[in-house]
Amino acid sequence: MVASVYLLTGIQAAGKSTVAQALAERLPRSAHVRGDSFRRFVVGGRAEMSPDPSPEALDQLRLRHRLAAQTADGYAAAGFTAIVQDTVLGELLPYTIAQLRTRPLYVVVLAPRPAAVAARESGRAKTAYGAFTVEDLDTVLRTETPPLGLWLDSSDLTVEETVTQILARAQPVRD
Repeated sequence: MVASVYLLTGIQAAGKSTVAQALAERLPRSAHVRGDSFRRFVVGGRAEMSPDPSPEALDQLRLRHRLAAQTADGYAAAGFTAIVQDTVLGELLPYTIAQLRTRPLYVVVLAPRPAAVAARESGRAKTAYGAFTVEDLDTVLRTETPPLGLWLDSSDLTVEETVTQILARAQPVRD
């Protein structure tokens, strides 16, 4: 298998972490790159995202995406398929795609219905939504995020069915 990168995005509680892990487990040589880890690395001076983010929060978000891309490229250079998962919305999707050097690159947008996301969120131990609502982020996803890659409504799919759809339907991005 040729080393490649999958970028999995979607709003919080869309299933990114679970699907990325299951996808990585389905592949023979893979690495799961969790984008949010790069946010948590910042100890002093972290600027959190909000509905009206500061310039510093946006700079740190771009840094997070850039570091995740560099890490994924490093794993791919070592012969692993890297699965990057993070919330990458709006103009940050083409930005992040541009940061990834490895080809083939597959972009997968998990886009379950807002009601399905709200139900998932209510069943989780952690809370993903602070200043945002499911509807706020879903609107950004559907109206401001370019239609790049495979958009998959996973509302009624199991994790395994979602992974099967990704492996069967995702196509490399064209530069």
